[in-house]
Amino acid sequence: MMNMNQKIRIGICGYGNLGRGVEAEIGKRPDMELAAVFTRRTPAESLKINANVPVVHIDQADEWKDRIDVMLLCGGSANDLPEQGPSFAARFNTVDSFDTHAKIPAYFDAMDKAAKAGGKIGIISIGWDPGLFSLMRLYLSAIIPDGKSYTFWGTGVSQGHSQAIRDIKGVTGAIAYTNPVPAALEQIKNGESPELRAGEMHTRLCYVSIADGADEERIRNEIQSMPNYFDAYDTTVRFIPLEELKANHAALPHGGKVVRGGTTGEDHRQLMEFSLTLDSNPEFTASVLLTYARAAHRLAQKGESGARTIFDIPPSCLLDIDLQDAVKQLM
Repeated sequence: MMNMNQKIRIGICGYGNLGRGVEAEIGKRPDMELAAVFTRRTPAESLKINANVPVVHIDQADEWKDRIDVMLLCGGSANDLPEQGPSFAARFNTVDSFDTHAKIPAYFDAMDKAAKAGGKIGIISIGWDPGLFSLMRLYLSAIIPDGKSYTFWGTGVSQGHSQAIRDIKGVTGAIAYTNPVPAALEQIKNGESPELRAGEMHTRLCYVSIADGADEERIRNEIQSMPNYFDAYDTTVRFIPLEELKANHAALPHGGKVVRGGTTGEDHRQLMEFSLTLDSNPEFTASVLLTYARAAHRLAQKGESGARTIFDIPPSCLLDIDLQDAVKQLM
């Protein structure tokens, strides 16, 4: 068990919903402490956080290289992490939640090169999907090789999709909901193994507020045609005032499930399912990031370097108790 007097010093880069989630959750980890928050905002001190936590402009991050054990990169996948990830991985041990599935292989390569050059560990795409759901897809497909896996998201708010909309010129606020198609899930639970495209399994519902004079049609088209986010789905865009968005769409619930149906032996039907129901998507994602920060710190202490995914991390690296106690308590 780690010496509780030697706490893992955590840095937060980016103070949006996810960064605030990390701040809220870190107090539940007795082996960790929040060392500093890094932001692009000017002045940095404008952030409303614990008065005992330094708030540092991101350009001054190098001054903290010896005071941060693991940097949690809490920026968005569309625009922040592709640049920030490799930059920070060359200087700090990092954990991030990069979630653009189609671009993960390229992102891994960039992070691996940077982290190895800096002698650091960079654990990428950690959250619940990608992340925990990725691991479940691996386990389920390995256990039932004669079968087919399906992933359903929602009903809930997608943080990455919402941020991608907010990055569009003229948008002042946005929330994107993901909704599973009930008929598709029923097919699988009834023993069928249909070939389903992404758009046959989910729909997207986006509430968007825009600046005065902004072109609704242009923004609608940009959202509905956005690759890797909305173009493959039946996406509904509803424009509402910013006040209504803040009043009625402030909560950040989410959830989903990974389901695999298949057969063993002489065609005995087996169904495996892993599901999550989350009141707060960012706080749960923050909890996963913090858990894997512990693993990043331990791997770094062993002298390892380079990028890692959730597939590479031994479960014992996640524990805040020693392995013997884990066997007694959890086996």
